[in-house]
Amino acid sequence: MAEDTRNKNPLKILESVGKELITGVLDDLVGKNVLKLEEEEKKKIYDAKLEDKARVLVDSMRQKRHEAGQIFVQTFLNIEKNSTSIKAPEEIVTGPDESAETTDTLQLCPHEEFLKLCKERAEEIYPIKEIKSRTRLALIICNTEFDHLPLRNGAAHDITGMKGLLEGLGYSVDVEEKLTARDMESVLCRFAAREEHKSSDSTFLVFMSHGILDGICGTMHSDEKPDVLPYDTIFRIFNNRNCLSLKDKPKVIIVQACRGANRGELWVSDSPAALADSSSQSPENLEEDAIYKTHVEKDFIAFCSSTPHNVSWRDITKGSLFITQLITCFQKYSWRCHLEEVFRKVQKSFEKPNVKAQMPTIERLSMTRYFYLFPGN
Repeated sequence: MAEDTRNKNPLKILESVGKELITGVLDDLVGKNVLKLEEEEKKKIYDAKLEDKARVLVDSMRQKRHEAGQIFVQTFLNIEKNSTSIKAPEEIVTGPDESAETTDTLQLCPHEEFLKLCKERAEEIYPIKEIKSRTRLALIICNTEFDHLPLRNGAAHDITGMKGLLEGLGYSVDVEEKLTARDMESVLCRFAAREEHKSSDSTFLVFMSHGILDGICGTMHSDEKPDVLPYDTIFRIFNNRNCLSLKDKPKVIIVQACRGANRGELWVSDSPAALADSSSQSPENLEEDAIYKTHVEKDFIAFCSSTPHNVSWRDITKGSLFITQLITCFQKYSWRCHLEEVFRKVQKSFEKPNVKAQMPTIERLSMTRYFYLFPGN
């Protein structure tokens, strides 16, 4: 019988209970603030007539999130038969309140939700190592001052924001600045060789600099003497041939840099050059090459601040538009969304251009599972 009651619409439960009992229960629920009602909502319930109290409470509950409904139902069903004394339930599993439009803190994933998802989707998600024993590492490379290029004002905000976010997600963060392309490659090689990766479950690589279509500018870059770290170099250093410690583990690359000089309002088509290059290859070679790449380059995802050939924008007082939105979306959604979902929410925030247009893009995706960060776990 109790099971039948639990399966009913929670808001309909009120209809099966006498008005006198309801009045006492509701007043106690409101008075002890079990349902976290606003003062205006409490007043409406207190002032309502006896026969209207349930209806007024139901109207308030309809405006609440699912978590508030859980608390209400659990509390109501736990009422002792001859008592209207109410206590807030101690073990209600709820997530963070998503109703807030803005947040500046990382929302944590309830441990019960973490365990539930790990069990239900064990074959679909990347395994997460125990928080006490894992040694997650992240690297931020940021160039602000250049010999021949403009100063990247506002970049300090990006460093602070990304470092705080990654630390909140459980990573020890190294920050490197003022690097040439050769210096960046050396830093990446040293970072890839770190012993901590063996007991880690993932890594983040964040690059913030001026950039061109094929790579990230070092501090000495000029049109006459390019100083560029190719994107291919990053993937080569961390692939399964050169970084076995991160084999089968998510490797997340985030790039805040221009990828050309276009303003983003006009879209360009993909270059057909790669197709032309393959015409001289035999079918056997092409097949072998595909298998080789699958094994060597795997479990990567790159998220770039703009589409190829287009610029990225930076607010000199607040930091890059892309990094700002990225941090916000991680804070709000990473507790319940896997990484690609978080990235799509960032893209969604740029869907309708304001004064400046740019569209972040997910590229070179070779992840075979979903990557959940489960902040706090």
